[in-house]
Amino acid sequence: MDEESIKRQFEVADYVVLTAMLAISMSIGLFYGCTGGKQQTTNEFLMANRNMNPFPVGISLVASFISAITVLGTPAENYVYGCMYWMFAFAYILTGLASAYFFLPVFYNLRVTSAYEYLEKRFSKTVRLMGMVTFSLQMVIYMGIVIYAPSLALNAVTGLDLWGAVFAIGIVCTFYTTIGGMKAVLWTDVFQVTVMVIGFLAIIIRGSMDVGGLDRVWNISAEGGRIQFFDFDPDPTVRHTFWSVVIGGTFTWTAVYGVNQSQVQRYLTCGSQSVARIALLISTIGMVIVVCLACLSGLVMYAKYAGCDPMLRGDVAKSDQLIPYLVMDLFSDMPGLPGLITSAVFSAALSTVSSGLNSLAAVYGEDVVKLIWPNIEERKYTMITKALAGFFGVVCIGMAVVASFMGDVLQTALSIFGMIGGPLLGLFSLGIFFPWANTKGAISGLLSGLVMAFWIGIGAQFYPPVVNKPPLTIDYCEFGEGNYSMYNSTDMYSTTTMISITDMPEERPAVAKLYSLSYAWYSAVAWLTVLFVGLIVSFATGPTDPADVDPKLCCSLVDTMYCCLPEKIKKPLRCGVRYDEQFTHVDDVHDEYKVVGGKNIDSKDETKF
Repeated sequence: MDEESIKRQFEVADYVVLTAMLAISMSIGLFYGCTGGKQQTTNEFLMANRNMNPFPVGISLVASFISAITVLGTPAENYVYGCMYWMFAFAYILTGLASAYFFLPVFYNLRVTSAYEYLEKRFSKTVRLMGMVTFSLQMVIYMGIVIYAPSLALNAVTGLDLWGAVFAIGIVCTFYTTIGGMKAVLWTDVFQVTVMVIGFLAIIIRGSMDVGGLDRVWNISAEGGRIQFFDFDPDPTVRHTFWSVVIGGTFTWTAVYGVNQSQVQRYLTCGSQSVARIALLISTIGMVIVVCLACLSGLVMYAKYAGCDPMLRGDVAKSDQLIPYLVMDLFSDMPGLPGLITSAVFSAALSTVSSGLNSLAAVYGEDVVKLIWPNIEERKYTMITKALAGFFGVVCIGMAVVASFMGDVLQTALSIFGMIGGPLLGLFSLGIFFPWANTKGAISGLLSGLVMAFWIGIGAQFYPPVVNKPPLTIDYCEFGEGNYSMYNSTDMYSTTTMISITDMPEERPAVAKLYSLSYAWYSAVAWLTVLFVGLIVSFATGPTDPADVDPKLCCSLVDTMYCCLPEKIKKPLRCGVRYDEQFTHVDDVHDEYKVVGGKNIDSKDETKF
């Protein structure tokens, strides 16, 4: 394939397909805005009346944060660095278990709309507002990346107008989120995940056919040093090892699925705690499937360009543009198909931004508007939350400009999760697992975690970690335009002009060693900092008496993980919290309550939390 055909512009058929995808997403919003309760109450607009089926909720949980970062960043990660990222699949499984059994019961029992209502019940109103502001910072920055990064990549490779794409994503998702509420967000996520999966499958099938099959893809990737799964190096400065990806990744993604408002709000739309757990199970399976498809797409891409790297050749400027480049290469003779695959990127961005807008509307409605006007009438409150969703849509389009100054899209996104999500996870963990923690400890811990995380993260921008990358080459571009099957693979990496990329260190101060910490550990380090500082300050200023803490605000690890132990062993391990006086969680909205200590709780008391 020649360069001109790869770099051709979108054709009419491609625009038709892309426009149809956007139109379907908008029509789903219109449907839910004009049917049922017509989004006239905040319970429907923000929480979908709390009676959703687990399937759309589970798929929406997949869509909310994997999104465009996965579609563009994960294949590029596997192309450039190898497939250690694939091990995040294990982190997703651990994340699903932790979220379902440690965090979900607490939020579900409280029947909250904003996750940060918990912080006021456990600590104080000040801690609630600090948590909400921290979450808002995370989401606005992240959504700016989600809007800008795919638009830039598509613009560079397909000629799609940059700001046209930015405004299309921002306006469409703001429209259907504001009109259709949570139900529209959930069902558009289902549609958009379907488009994403179709896009990955199309790339894998056509790309593997071009290079001679999946076994050929695997062999080429292995010869190029891209197949590496079990690196047990304990050095925390190594970018990806088994420990950083699985353990560090579990903290990163638990900060998302365990305590992030976008995800908590989704599983609280389910009718019961057991249904919410099913939704989390579906989302865990979905995340594993999507990351496998994304990683395999990256290996297919590497197999196709193993001898003629588009970045070294100058066809693309950044790794984030590799997937759009591959799409135009593979499907240039099939008008409409590039538009379909591009729709997968747009769908990914839409699903994330719509989730963020709805969650930001929820937290500012519950944590700001209701604090100012506690007795506001329902109709006016619903209108304000809709206006908030629209306002944050405009803000996120503006943040897309800021995202243009950021680097690698995947690492940047996960670094933000770690730098901001890690301290939030630590704050909630402090309240849920440590009954001695008090308000002063919570505030000190959160601020210390944020300072530590941003110190490391910003320092890494000035003194980037030294990263060794497997080799890339352009030696075979003149023989088949990157078609690896046209040359002898056994000689490929013996050439003297092979290029092995290593970020060479400059003169670095001693503190730069701290900045070399793998981004995968950011969340875990921040989490530990919050707990360490929070507990020290709490004990120094007078710890909370565990007997005074409402059991619904804590999670009994011994009852959750070791329920079969005798009561005489479990009781002292409950740290003085009076779990034996109240039920620990509600299994169903009817009468299926788990009762500790023999007390029966009538179902009508459920909403009195």
